[in-house]
Amino acid sequence: MNLSNLKPAEGSTKTRKRIGRGAGSGLGGTSTRGHKGAKSRSGYSKKIGFEGGQMPLQRRVPKFGFKNINRVEYKAINLDTIQKLAEAKSLVKVGINDFIEAGFISSNQLVKVLGNGTLTNKLEVEAHAFSKTATAAIEAAGGTVVKL
Repeated sequence: MNLSNLKPAEGSTKTRKRIGRGAGSGLGGTSTRGHKGAKSRSGYSKKIGFEGGQMPLQRRVPKFGFKNINRVEYKAINLDTIQKLAEAKSLVKVGINDFIEAGFISSNQLVKVLGNGTLTNKLEVEAHAFSKTATAAIEAAGGTVVKL
């Protein structure tokens, strides 16, 4: 045995259909496309959501609601989370980089500090937005609020 007489196992390969090669091939004429209709035409491509002429689901289902294109999405971080972070790393100033390192946010997210929990340490907190309760709690603990 050598490379020149190797061949696939019996029955493991099939010859492909050579369509559109004349009537004698048995696959001429309509070339396996059937008679008439969109799929028999050249250049046919089904549009996304097309359901054979039936009204597509996308158009049957009622539309409602409103998407504000100017919406600003914030990642919420509570005071108790900031307190734990400050204690764990013994921080005096908590900023965006500390949140990124701790894995609370990714680098392109905006942060809003919310007032859930209590703050005991005197901290300088940097964020993009603060709730009124968070601002009051940080300042009551002797800290400062820095809006970015």
